[in-house]
Amino acid sequence: MYYNDNTLIYLDGEFVKANEASTDLYSQTLHYGYGVFEGIRAYATEDGTQVFKSHEHYERLKRSAELIQIPFDYDVQALVDATDELLRKNKLTDAYVRPLVFCDPNMTLARPNNVSIMICAWEWGAYLGDKQLRLTVSSYCRPHPRSIKIEAKVCGHYVNSILATNEAKDKGYDEALLLDSDGFLAEGPGANLFFEKDGVLFTPQLGNILPGITRATVLELAEELEMEVQQGLFKPNELFEADSAFYCGTAAEVIGIASVDETVFPKTWKDSLGRKLQDAYSKRVRETSNVLSKN
Repeated sequence: MYYNDNTLIYLDGEFVKANEASTDLYSQTLHYGYGVFEGIRAYATEDGTQVFKSHEHYERLKRSAELIQIPFDYDVQALVDATDELLRKNKLTDAYVRPLVFCDPNMTLARPNNVSIMICAWEWGAYLGDKQLRLTVSSYCRPHPRSIKIEAKVCGHYVNSILATNEAKDKGYDEALLLDSDGFLAEGPGANLFFEKDGVLFTPQLGNILPGITRATVLELAEELEMEVQQGLFKPNELFEADSAFYCGTAAEVIGIASVDETVFPKTWKDSLGRKLQDAYSKRVRETSNVLSKN
């Protein structure tokens, strides 16, 4: 359950009870998936609840809306402040925050005239758990970048992710790995991919993947730790020959991958570059000097 009788959400400038909030059933977002959203994490620290890279997430929310021509007249700093207040009002420390921009009633395929914004939050552990994952290469691929705005976090895009995840779980795996439309490694349904070979990290380049904020943080940390990282186009066989691999994302954080289909990675997780980055990431998100919003 994501809320109870006392849970508040932020809706169009006001804090209202989640179980009393309503929306129009003729919304374009409900019917066509024409909306944008974000996922943000808050962490409990000695100095209070810290929202990690809140400003970057709301800037991406704004950019996503602009890319798919959804009006976005909200002030980013005001949304950052509203998120802090929402966490205070709900007495949340470790929490996941979900902002959503959704459209007014419109049964046509034309752009909306008006939109609404909702922000909710709940306690949520690591989305993919804390054990190394068993993946399978999905029969679904990421949409071609000429068919959608791949860099936008759009509601409707996640049907692709749901199909891939359910297919993987139905086959007995923990999660899926998607290729792009040309057969190169892309990403997970809700996380970016990194793999290690001979002391070097590799990750798919931007263009056919969502530019994850956690991915950017991992790249920052790798540079600080003087790890070599190569971004490019990689075929699945290059992953199968890797020493180790991991996923990263706001919901998943940094989580090791044990295997992909029949391939088991030979390096133990505790000895991998991914584990070093996992530890560094866990520290970074709780450092008050490195967050942009403080509660």
